[in-house]
Amino acid sequence: LNYEALKTFIADNFAAAILCYIALYIVVVALSLPGGLVMTLSGGLLFGWLPAAVATVAGATIGATVLFLIAKTSFGEALAAKAGPWIGKLRAGFQENALSYLLFLRLVPAFPFFVVNLAPALLGVPLRTYVLGTFFGIIPGTTAFSVLGAGLGSAVESQNAIYNACIAQHGGDATQCQYTIDTKSLITPELLAAFVLLGVVALIPVALKKWSKRNASV
Repeated sequence: LNYEALKTFIADNFAAAILCYIALYIVVVALSLPGGLVMTLSGGLLFGWLPAAVATVAGATIGATVLFLIAKTSFGEALAAKAGPWIGKLRAGFQENALSYLLFLRLVPAFPFFVVNLAPALLGVPLRTYVLGTFFGIIPGTTAFSVLGAGLGSAVESQNAIYNACIAQHGGDATQCQYTIDTKSLITPELLAAFVLLGVVALIPVALKKWSKRNASV
């Protein structure tokens, strides 16, 4: 119901709005708070897929780097205890090839996001490797979910038009109109494109694995 008002506010205050979004994303990732996926979808919905993807990658990378640096301090032991046995399961992969393994973990959500952010710091991965792996590793998935969020915008706009027309028909009496989202309206070109992108993202690790095996045998 507030979609149009939010879009208007963002259009009038785009720089401030996008900076607030990035700052909030940094806090969410740095403090390992839930809601990253919802924020990414919301970013695509409100900013459009491209600005949202760029802002989300920036915010998530900075937030993850802040967590990495915190883990290098005396707080690292407490964070390691929170991560539990996950750290041991990741040790071998990071010791073999830290950058490739981090890229794989960013592309495949096989472990909790908090653990993937934390483990490299506790296992001695260099900061430069961590930042590069995080930045490039989250681009495909972030882009796909931003496109998905933008696709939801089309459905919201369609329903809002129907809802507003109903209110106008009843002389401004909103109690006569029910606000619902038609599931059929969710099938938009943007939504279909998002699912195609998600499918491509899911295939990237498989392709990387085959490429690594092929190079190893050469």
